[in-house]
Amino acid sequence: MNEYILLMHDDVLDPAIANDDARWNDYLSQLRASGQFDGGSSIGAGAAFKKHHADPPGLTAINGYIRIRAESIDAARRLLNGNPNYEAGGTVEIRELPHQ
Repeated sequence: MNEYILLMHDDVLDPAIANDDARWNDYLSQLRASGQFDGGSSIGAGAAFKKHHADPPGLTAINGYIRIRAESIDAARRLLNGNPNYEAGGTVEIRELPHQ
């Protein structure tokens, strides 16, 4: 099985859904029950840097991540159903983590 990280971007259309603790508890419980959850956390404020620029243009804040296991990126995408950030109209970026 492959490992993926879901990066939740801070661009939701409905913050009430995205910030609903009960929805997050339900979603994470669902992932745990599937055996595909491998950790995660919210992410606080920070900054991005380039050698000659303090804040790269177009930078979208990421406010959390979830690490999962799935057979494919399509299978990982199916796990977005119920994700409060996704359901609130926000971006969830899926990246495959390389095998080490």
